[in-house]
Amino acid sequence: MAGTCELGLLLALLLPVVSASLPGTMVRLNKAALNYVSEIGKAPLGRALQVTVPNFLDRSGEAHQSTRIQILDVHVPRLHLKFIAGFGIHMSATANFTVQVFCVPKPLEMVLPVVLLADARVAQASIGTPEVSISTCFSLFSPVTVLDVSNSTSPSLLLLVRKHIQAVLSNKLCLRISSLVQGLNIHLGTLIGLNPVGPESQIRYSVTHLPTITSDYISLDVSAVLFLLNKPILLPGDATPFLLPWPVGTGAMATVVLSQHMFDSVFLLLQKAGSLNMDITGQLNSEDNLLTTSALGWLIPEVASQFPEPMPVVLKVQLGATPAASLHTNNATLQLQPFVDVLAVSSNSAFQTLFSMDVLVNLSLQLFVSKTKLRGTTSVLGDVQISVAASNVGSIDMDQVHILMGSVFEKPLLDHLNALLDMGIALPSVVNLRYINPEVSICEGYVVISSGLSYQH
Repeated sequence: MAGTCELGLLLALLLPVVSASLPGTMVRLNKAALNYVSEIGKAPLGRALQVTVPNFLDRSGEAHQSTRIQILDVHVPRLHLKFIAGFGIHMSATANFTVQVFCVPKPLEMVLPVVLLADARVAQASIGTPEVSISTCFSLFSPVTVLDVSNSTSPSLLLLVRKHIQAVLSNKLCLRISSLVQGLNIHLGTLIGLNPVGPESQIRYSVTHLPTITSDYISLDVSAVLFLLNKPILLPGDATPFLLPWPVGTGAMATVVLSQHMFDSVFLLLQKAGSLNMDITGQLNSEDNLLTTSALGWLIPEVASQFPEPMPVVLKVQLGATPAASLHTNNATLQLQPFVDVLAVSSNSAFQTLFSMDVLVNLSLQLFVSKTKLRGTTSVLGDVQISVAASNVGSIDMDQVHILMGSVFEKPLLDHLNALLDMGIALPSVVNLRYINPEVSICEGYVVISSGLSYQH
């Protein structure tokens, strides 16, 4: 992974940057991805080419004779796609049409091989998705192979039927390919759908520029916008712009680059949604419950004086400052600065503030990909720093309280935060597409995800 990050820094110096601040996300698909599409695309292409051939009307005799023709099967043994630099994709395919001709006295079956050639332009649609359109398309026909050599159909009729079939296919095959591409565009349109992040928050991706296409890959600049209650989450105006380097070539089908801006936006969303706020309580009847006034009373005499009988204590955790994520080579960290009110339940069931604390927690952030989501988990780095912000119970010996608060605060905070991060953030994808065998590399100011792809019907 270190080599990936170092190469990325080198490319950042040698190659032009693609954006500042936004889009903050880039997706690159290489030849391996195109080869995968070629393999899984054979069956859909074969189905798309299953056209209807009208009856052949033989006008050579005195009485016109109609011959029914049916395509029994279309097998695509070869489909090859390659990038056309600055334009799009070239397609070449071989399709074998098994055709039944209902001749008299005996039906005839034959195989007609066809080579299909097409060029497709890849552009940016007005709705913010990639858009594919066929610019040129034509078909080349090979001689037919009659499956039953004993069939007595006259060669002249066979020639006329073959010409009839070729004329029909010449008109219809490219139309079917164009129709297949239109269906692909509808599928690509699912890239811009809203994906939930939490109960009232979503993320939406869209392509912001024309794709960059070389003979080796296609790159898409992608904007990621997060919404809370249908309103976009925007970073403050003084946020430092991030220059996104050209994604590194790892050999994986797909490379996804996520900038610092993306992570800043995600944690700003979690803060504004209140997802990071929490209440920490203990079981009053539990023997090892430290969240009681009696436990605090051993350390703070005024608490013992005000609460002679054990009462529950609640830690009300609120995050005023936005969590700060830092991305460095092979190292991601997260800093939280929660404000904690220590409350006790009085005899009349009302909450009474005992004291308040400023807390500083540094966390190690581990990232991984599952299906189409970037997920994470955290662990505490060093000591949790605690200081008294205000007190209604006189002076407090923080050395003693620090030990107690650290033990009751740290685990619930980690459990809560890890549950949030495990929900994950949807990565750029379309319906039924999954990332497989992904590798996550942490680099200076950005994250690289290198992955294979799997399309599940």
